[in-house]
Amino acid sequence: MSAAAEPAGPRPRRLTLSRVGVYVFLVGASAFFLLPLWAMVLTSLKPMSEIQQGDLFQLPHTPTFAAWSRAWSHACTGLACNGISVGFANSVKILVPSVVASIALGALTGYALAFYRVRGGNLVFAILLVGAFIPYQVFIYPLVRIFAWIGIYGTLTGIVVIHSIFGLPFMTLLFRNYYSSLPRELFNAARVDGAGFLGILRHVILPMSTPIVIVAVILQVTGIWNDFILGLTFAGLANQPMTVQLNNVVATTQGTVEYDVDMAATILTAALPLAVYLVSGRWFVRGIAAGAVKG
Repeated sequence: MSAAAEPAGPRPRRLTLSRVGVYVFLVGASAFFLLPLWAMVLTSLKPMSEIQQGDLFQLPHTPTFAAWSRAWSHACTGLACNGISVGFANSVKILVPSVVASIALGALTGYALAFYRVRGGNLVFAILLVGAFIPYQVFIYPLVRIFAWIGIYGTLTGIVVIHSIFGLPFMTLLFRNYYSSLPRELFNAARVDGAGFLGILRHVILPMSTPIVIVAVILQVTGIWNDFILGLTFAGLANQPMTVQLNNVVATTQGTVEYDVDMAATILTAALPLAVYLVSGRWFVRGIAAGAVKG
C-alpha cells in the first residue's frame, strides 16, 4: 500500500487579531517611510507653478522631467552650474577603490584573527573593536594635520585612505564573526594538504564568503556614498562627492528656491545605494544571519 502523499506546504493559519495587528503595524510603518519619498517624487515631477499652489501630495497636472535634467546637468553647486553629474563621477572614483580596499583588508584581518593564534591578536582585535565605536569626528583634526604633512590632503588618494581606515574596524569584526562560524575542519584539512596562509584564504575561505562579502559591499557602499563630512573635509574642491554638491544645490539662496530641482537632485543622489540594496537585499539578510551564529 503506497504511503499517503505529503502535503505541499503548511496550511494557512486563520486570521487572528494579533496577525491583523502585525499587518496594520507593517503597513503603517511602510507608509511612514514611503510618504516622504512619494512627496519628493511628486514634487520633482511638477513645474514650479504647481508647487507654489501648496498641495504637497496632489498628482502633477503636467508631469515633466525638466527638473531631473536640470539637477543632473545645469544645477548650480556654488559658482559652477554643471549639475550634480560632476559629483556623481567623483563619488564613483571615491567609492570603488574605498570599497575594494576596506573589504579586502577587513577580510584578510578577519580571516587571520579567526583561524590563526597570533601573539597579541586579541589585543589588536580589541583595539579595532574600540575604534569601530569611537566617533570619527574625534580624529578629523589630527588626520587633517597628518595628511597635510604627508601631502595627500585634499586629494583623491587621501579620501580613499580615510574611508579605508574608518571601514577597517567594522569590516574586520564582520568577517571575523562570519569566519568563526565556518567549520574549522576545512581549514585544518587544507593545512594538512600543504596550503599556506593565502592559499587557504583564496581556495577555501573566499569561495564560502559570498553572503558576507555582499553584506560588506552593501554596508560600505551605503556608508561611503552617503558620507558628507569626510568628503567635505578631505576630498578637496576637485573631488567633492555627490552629497557635498547636493548640499550646495539645496543651500543655494540666489533667486527663487527651485524645490523641484532640489527633490530631483536628492533622489538622484540616493538612487545608487538604494538600487544596490534592492538588488542584493536577500543576500544581506542571509549574510547577517550567518555572521551572527558565533561571536
